Amino acid sequence: METVFSQLLPMLTALWWPFCRCMALLSAAPVIGESATPVTVRILVSLVLAVVLLPLTGAGPAHTIDPISLQGVLATVEQALLGFVLGLAFHFSMAVIGVLGFMVSSQMGLSMAVMNDPMNGQSSDVVSALLSALAIIVFFAIDGHLVLTSVLAHSFKAWPLGQGYGPLLLQTVAYNVAWIFSAAMLLAIPVVFSTLVVQLGFGFLNRVAPSLNLFALGFSVITIFGLLMLSQLVRFIPAHYTMMTDRVLEMIQAQMAAAGHG
Repeated sequence: METVFSQLLPMLTALWWPFCRCMALLSAAPVIGESATPVTVRILVSLVLAVVLLPLTGAGPAHTIDPISLQGVLATVEQALLGFVLGLAFHFSMAVIGVLGFMVSSQMGLSMAVMNDPMNGQSSDVVSALLSALAIIVFFAIDGHLVLTSVLAHSFKAWPLGQGYGPLLLQTVAYNVAWIFSAAMLLAIPVVFSTLVVQLGFGFLNRVAPSLNLFALGFSVITIFGLLMLSQLVRFIPAHYTMMTDRVLEMIQAQMAAAGHG
């Protein structure tokens, strides 16, 4: 029995470090990291990925660290931070679609049409929920789950276990937060501009015919016109989502190359 425990403890220690990185990445990744996915499923998937990726982790200095010691706690935080940053980078593309839905629904007057969103456990507008569902379909259509696994596997080569972690990736991801709002605004410009033109037209009409009830009439017309523009915009969302995911991949690949040369 002592022989079994002596062989089992190093194996569990070797699995702990990749498990922390996998769990943190899946917790921040789009779709898989949402509240609709049970925590037990993420733990099981992280454990399977840790076993599969065990040959890539190598026998680095992390395998000699005691997980219960202070050094082990710092190494665990390091792995969790690295995985969380990688997952958060891919979450940006999904966040763009959510911000787009909020902006479009606000311009169309549908911000009051709120429904319970099981993805984040909160209430969200209908347009954001529909666009998020479309983004989820595109995510699996482009094999986003396989892309996450590939990035996770390559991260063990760029940032090996127990060899430190540079803050360059964290800074790059933090600087790209503004890209979420600019990309969402770029997609929402057609709907925002068209509804603004309709509102200006009804404003001039109100000056010409003050007796008309333009408040009730304008709300319905703006909503119908916004839905028409949204139907034209939806066709381009999959291509934009794929392009944004490619940009995130290029950013991560550049950081991996910099870490490899460093």
